Amino acid sequence: MSDTVISSARKEVVIGFDRPFVIIGERINPTGRKLLAEEMKKGDYSRVEKDALAQVAAGAHMLDVNAGIPLADEPRILAETIQLVQSLTDVPLSIDSSIIEALESGLSVYKGKALVNSVTGEDEVLERVLPLVAKYGAAVVAISNDETGISEDPDVRFEVAKKIVNRAADYGIPHTDIVVDPLVMPIGAMGTAGRQVFHLLRRLKEELDVNSTCGASNVSFGLPNRNGLNAAFLSMAIASGMTSAITNPLHEEVMQAVMGANVMMGNDEQCVNWIKKYREPAPVSAEGEAGRTGRRGGERRRRSA
Repeated sequence: MSDTVISSARKEVVIGFDRPFVIIGERINPTGRKLLAEEMKKGDYSRVEKDALAQVAAGAHMLDVNAGIPLADEPRILAETIQLVQSLTDVPLSIDSSIIEALESGLSVYKGKALVNSVTGEDEVLERVLPLVAKYGAAVVAISNDETGISEDPDVRFEVAKKIVNRAADYGIPHTDIVVDPLVMPIGAMGTAGRQVFHLLRRLKEELDVNSTCGASNVSFGLPNRNGLNAAFLSMAIASGMTSAITNPLHEEVMQAVMGANVMMGNDEQCVNWIKKYREPAPVSAEGEAGRTGRRGGERRRRSA
């Protein structure tokens, strides 16, 4: 059993190999968004509110919440943001910070079982983050780099992921509560980045039996038509075993690719979600009723014959 269960106070999301792909909305993140950063720093969360609701309306199953603002009180801002978002929507959250105090602040107010984003394979980080994950009964994103940095060899990254899974077990954290990030590199800078990730995803599934996620837009950094590349990448990553991704659900190309991949992987039973989304509406008759023109016309002809 490899299902990873994440929950809010009222809703549960399950990440798993035989389940529909999970979209984690990336927009609540001030990195690279100066206006959002300034607003959050001042306690103005109006843009956060709009981003949260828009992402859920677009189909996000979870939301990633980040409050990494230089020279700001990140623990306070992260806790306030989590409380606001949980008051607006019942989707579960990924609590995203590299600051241990901020993670604890966020976890202390979170209602449900959160996904902690993230822990690396560095010994010092493992010793600080894993006890916190265990204390709050959370799941955790395991990023496959360590003190040596990010290896270009996917098999080295696999060993880092394996180390994190084994170390987590020492704290009573089961492998089902580990979601590995294989680290997606920009394909424009590293031509083998896609193949590396697909190779690693297959090993994570077959050998470690762990779910996976990534920052999907990293793959297209610096290239034109990024949404097209992101969509292609996600389709292939899903086929290789990826089960979730932190991405922007407002991009139609990305959401269409994910929905199509769910169909092809057999995780959209009888194509119900695809048909519901893309089925053309029935034609409207002159009388204003949908889908009945032909039959009524036939009835009139039979009566007049």
